[in-house]
Amino acid sequence: MKITTSAHPLQSWVGDGLAIAFFQASTPDPEKDTKDKGQIELTAELSSLDIEVLGGTLQELIAESGFKGAVGESASTRVGGSSPIRKVLLLGLGDPAKATTDAWRKAAAQASKWANQAKCKTLALSFPQYNQDLGITTQALSEGILLATHQDKRFKSNSSNGSGKSKPEPTLEQVELLGISDSAASIETAQKICSGVILARELVSAPANLVTPITLADTALAIANEYSSISAEILEKEQCEALGMGSFLGVAQASDLPPKFIHLTYSSETNDAPKRKVAIVGKGLTFDSGGLNIKTGVGSSIELMKTDMGGAAATLGAAKAIAQLQPPNLEVHFIIAACENMINGKAMRPGDILTASNGKTIEVNNTDAEGRLTLADALVFADKLGVEAIVDLATLTGACVVALGDQIAGMWSTSDELAAQLNKASKSAGEKFWRMPLEEPYFDQLKSVVADFLNTGSRAGGAITGALFLKQFVAKTSAWAHLDIAGPVWTGKDAGYNNAGGTGYPVRTLVNWLLSLS
Repeated sequence: MKITTSAHPLQSWVGDGLAIAFFQASTPDPEKDTKDKGQIELTAELSSLDIEVLGGTLQELIAESGFKGAVGESASTRVGGSSPIRKVLLLGLGDPAKATTDAWRKAAAQASKWANQAKCKTLALSFPQYNQDLGITTQALSEGILLATHQDKRFKSNSSNGSGKSKPEPTLEQVELLGISDSAASIETAQKICSGVILARELVSAPANLVTPITLADTALAIANEYSSISAEILEKEQCEALGMGSFLGVAQASDLPPKFIHLTYSSETNDAPKRKVAIVGKGLTFDSGGLNIKTGVGSSIELMKTDMGGAAATLGAAKAIAQLQPPNLEVHFIIAACENMINGKAMRPGDILTASNGKTIEVNNTDAEGRLTLADALVFADKLGVEAIVDLATLTGACVVALGDQIAGMWSTSDELAAQLNKASKSAGEKFWRMPLEEPYFDQLKSVVADFLNTGSRAGGAITGALFLKQFVAKTSAWAHLDIAGPVWTGKDAGYNNAGGTGYPVRTLVNWLLSLS
């Protein structure tokens, strides 16, 4: 996909499809006598385009469709006569007072999908002026285009959609962003970030027989081999045993596949010591059967437990993007304890006691709460690195999905400053988080008679007790945040720039946060 910018007049563009975005028309005051009936009005430039090039198509389309520019609203038609533009699309951006960068991103995605369906090889986007940096707007538009046009066909034998009919192949080859002077750097930034998002998407979407702990380790090594700013360390089972990672290895012990403890380190390529040093820890369960507390029955979603490494996928995606973006004065540790949670004669049993690498003992009262057990040793490892902040991300609890749905992730943090940084990063990324309480009295639910604590409490407040459990393994690092991404990491529908399957959530938030630190 080639994306370019052009400052040339709108009337001079020639191609297959033209998408024009509008802010929502103001609602007229019924008590006032006004000619404004809430209809979209064309600017002088668009009026000239409509009369001179499109033969009045825009005004006709607005009138016939009742288009008013609401968020997500669209209307399209073919241009008649000998116009140099074959088709036009109107896009709604909503109220300009409430406009966000993500509205631009989603509108660009919507236009790109339309262009493919309309069999356009070339597409131009025309957007109204917006009260933000033009580079930010260009990057958002480019991200929307790249993510919307990415199609994962690795496991399709052909283009059939199952009905005997063939799906049309994507036709869009080039997108031109009109009214924007040279912004090649912003487009390049978008391409680098999206490469990380797409890596995460494809890891999450792939089945567990292909994405294993070995696959995740190989992916990490491939990133390190490709980018000189990244170094890789893969700890095998014996090395994890030597470090006392009994919690992680307790989960892994029933799988025929070996566990892999992955540690990537990004260091900016300067001679100066890094000014900022942080860690990202991703949950890496490549398949979760539930263990002896096996997932059964309708709603158990065992068939989607390939997604239980969504945190690890985003961690690797962020590492790939950061390796390309090369932020200065920064050292980042990307950590994943990768394994499967399976069942055999060696399986971890309810009632077993595990000892984590910080000496804490855990009574396992539910083998299906395994992610926190793997993260425990990963957090202890990160906590010993002398970092100023740790962010862990995990498809940790169904309770968080019940609380926040499938489009919002939960956030818990010991630091208001870190929480504010992540919140700002997520807003520009268009990835939603909601800060949840670290309600310390809820930790009473994890009291054990025979060990330091249990691995689960009651169903009530389960996402909170999960976060409180993880907090026990961060002793030295004052700024820690836990992101429960169980809901947004996967979508079963085509939504915005997230096509059905793995979403790559929250790679863009992590990258924005890391860039803000440098």
